[in-house]
Amino acid sequence: MPSLTPAATPASIDTPEIGRAGRDLLSLALMDARNHTLHLLAQYEQALGEANFAVPCRTELSPPLWLAGHIGWFAEFWIGRNPQRGLGPACPLDAVRLASIEPRADDWFHPSLVPHEARWNQPLEIAPLRAWLLETLESTLELLEKTPETDEALYFFRAALFHEDLRGEQLISMAQTLSVPLKLPLPPGQLPRDALLVPAAAWQLGASPGGFVFDVEKWAHEVEVPEFEIDAQPVSWAQYVEFVDDGGYDRPEFWLPEGWSWLEREAQFEGRRGPRHVEQIGVASGAVMQSLFGKPTRMGATQEAMHVSWWEADAWARWAGRRLPTEVEWEMAAHVAQRRGFRWGEVREWTAGSLRPWPGFAADGWTRGTDFEAAPLFGRARVQRGASFATRARMKHPKRRAFALPERDDGFSGFRTCAL
Repeated sequence: MPSLTPAATPASIDTPEIGRAGRDLLSLALMDARNHTLHLLAQYEQALGEANFAVPCRTELSPPLWLAGHIGWFAEFWIGRNPQRGLGPACPLDAVRLASIEPRADDWFHPSLVPHEARWNQPLEIAPLRAWLLETLESTLELLEKTPETDEALYFFRAALFHEDLRGEQLISMAQTLSVPLKLPLPPGQLPRDALLVPAAAWQLGASPGGFVFDVEKWAHEVEVPEFEIDAQPVSWAQYVEFVDDGGYDRPEFWLPEGWSWLEREAQFEGRRGPRHVEQIGVASGAVMQSLFGKPTRMGATQEAMHVSWWEADAWARWAGRRLPTEVEWEMAAHVAQRRGFRWGEVREWTAGSLRPWPGFAADGWTRGTDFEAAPLFGRARVQRGASFATRARMKHPKRRAFALPERDDGFSGFRTCAL
């Protein structure tokens, strides 16, 4: 069992190396994550409390109370109720579980027992859920105090932290969809920089063993990468407006057939001529007005275009005579070209490739039935790299690999391009 050493232990709950954290720092990070969840829940309560948190039943949404309860359930199911948690990734999925402190917890929050559409039928209330979140955190922290400082023993505590951080970002993107007025400032935008030339090299794509690693990031393997030119920053609104002004949404030659079909379906409902939540874009003025947490907001010309689907990103790249980067190009540039101006972290960025397993992939049991289960989406989802302004700082790692179906545009997603 690999143990932690002082040199390997990160010094801050905000560091992207938190996946190697020991008990003390992990305890602080878990408290920080729960405080963040409760803060977001309070803002939902202010906006939706009078309607008992009612939200439409849609693919990109989950009931906020269900999502909050599921966060507490996750930690209790995999830690508090799991006598074999010390086995880490080797813990069997069918391991015997202890009883929950809430007898109906599995019936309400187990994702494999409660399919997506059934989550709107749970009789949940805010006060008991808030108490549930505090109780499950307390029991998690008590068990953490007695846990050995090994990667296996700490595995599920780290998983619970990352799971809550991912759910927190999901709550923020849902607030955008539902026009819940969160106070979250947009990134200020970046001055345009010249594209960067990255020399050919052999690159270790993916993560190496040690600490907590998501299953889709396993394992590092060598890839030969030819020389390439990549944008220094994601495509801005000023650049995106040019595509709209040139009739990009009316010219099928820029769209893959599946993307054009998606666009036609979207146009039936909202006459789509820009990314999601855009209320006004371009033509004569070049201005972009996009709703941000329910408030119409004038977007700066240098701010990154966001709420872009993969289909739109690919069409823009074709219109510009460029292409989306492969994920190995993105990862390599994020490491080797950062000092030369490669900037990321304001929007999650689409890459060219479909989601595929890497050599050594083995599904993490804790993802089963959740939005983070990768295997059912292999070959269909597209890979996203980077992070958005809604991502917690400790989740911003250049090796991090996310994914979404190409039509998804509810997240804070953008893109950059490479030369052909």
